[in-house]
Amino acid sequence: MLDQILVPFLDIKLFILVALGTLFGVLKGLLPGLSVTMAVTLLVSLTYTWDTVAAIVTMIAVYFGGVYGGARSAILVNIPGSASSLAATFDGYPLTKRGEAGIAIGISTIYAAIGGIIGLIFLGLAAPYLGELALGFAARDYFLIMFLGLLLVGSLSEGSMAKAIFVAGVGVTLGMVGMDSLTGVERFTFGNLELKSGINYIACMLGLFGLSEVLIQLHNLGKTKVNVVIGKMLPPLIYLIKFLPLTIRTAIIGVVVGILPGAGGEISSLIAYDHAKKTVKNPTRPFGKGAYEGLVAPEVAVMSTNGGAMIPMLTLGIPGDAVTAVLIGAMTIHGLKPGPMLMMETPELFWTILGAALGSLIFVVIWGLSAVSFFAKVILIPKYILMPVIIFFTVIGAYGINNSVVDVYWMIAFGIIGYLMKLYKFPTGPMVLGIILGPQMDTNLRRAIISEEGSILGFLTGLFTHPISLILTLIVLFTIFSQTAIFTKLKHQLFKKPADKHHAG
Repeated sequence: MLDQILVPFLDIKLFILVALGTLFGVLKGLLPGLSVTMAVTLLVSLTYTWDTVAAIVTMIAVYFGGVYGGARSAILVNIPGSASSLAATFDGYPLTKRGEAGIAIGISTIYAAIGGIIGLIFLGLAAPYLGELALGFAARDYFLIMFLGLLLVGSLSEGSMAKAIFVAGVGVTLGMVGMDSLTGVERFTFGNLELKSGINYIACMLGLFGLSEVLIQLHNLGKTKVNVVIGKMLPPLIYLIKFLPLTIRTAIIGVVVGILPGAGGEISSLIAYDHAKKTVKNPTRPFGKGAYEGLVAPEVAVMSTNGGAMIPMLTLGIPGDAVTAVLIGAMTIHGLKPGPMLMMETPELFWTILGAALGSLIFVVIWGLSAVSFFAKVILIPKYILMPVIIFFTVIGAYGINNSVVDVYWMIAFGIIGYLMKLYKFPTGPMVLGIILGPQMDTNLRRAIISEEGSILGFLTGLFTHPISLILTLIVLFTIFSQTAIFTKLKHQLFKKPADKHHAG
């Protein structure tokens, strides 16, 4: 086992491929709209004639490097490099505006590596057991998970909860546009052929976070000035101990979410951020204002999700997310059999893949910290140069989704909408969340009802009669209750009474 894990380190060719693959992934992350899935898909065709181990190792390195790299632009210019780095904007960008871009990237790098390592530990130790657990999830359980993700809109808004719910509802409605995945019926297309394929959430995200940010920057030109402190890169060592409980909890969240097919880093990062916001009693700063905990939680969760997503991929042949679906296809092309047969016929490859992922995390730290000055200097580029460059990459990113100008038009439309939303203090995150989760909720809800022979009563009964569904239902109900005034009053009374008595004494 150990000798197979060390193969990517001892073989100079594989070692170089891991290093370059990770660097390519990190650079990809700097370009909003160019997804990790797209990068790995390109590698499938490029590595078709390669040796099997070399090809798979390279794709794994790009996978981990790309997921890490997505938060760079989120931290520096408030534009998520991918959907999974959306949560990194909440406290990462405020840190940049406070002049702490260097330490923000340092925190992101260190804790991303820690989260990734924890995810790999779970992959190595618990893969067979956790993989089997995922098979027990029914359609109603996936609906509950997506619904739980949508309930996190409260964590995405600094102002009115009503505004957040309204925006999320608009996002869910927009997510329904296009061909129904189950029946093929057109919804909200109004006879327009271009709307049949729906509204791509990446185009939405590029507009709401990319173009709208450019418009806001131009609107505030000369009004605000951001200082970037590049020198300080690493957080104080005491923080490693202070944030350790949060790191472990959010890493477990990432692994569990990663195991579930279709529930990727965008969900785990939001759940982790919400968890941090509710459990950290004395954050370094208020959440949304540059709290270190608000950056630690999603970064740890996103990278640990990788390890979780690889568990069903390698042990059951079930993709945990879009990238692992591509990896399954790549492994099949190279004559491998992802799933139980992989563990039986080529167990050494499993440990080599784990070693490649570990090597990629090491290079994530090397590239991330050695290039932190380069990343942070992006913000020092004059606005008249930086803004056109951002617009260029948002346009290229939107066009590259489907090689369609229509996606560019959507990006521009959402850019204008995002600009107006920011002017009038409407949160943009819930809209993206609604567009991403809405269709998945809809599909899984109807699948669950169909599995009960069309009986809504049977669906509702199943929520309380199946163990997994019952646990998820209770979590959903508690989450709803926790956002009410009654819960806030109870919590206030619970934690304030001892203090008041002590003060009175």
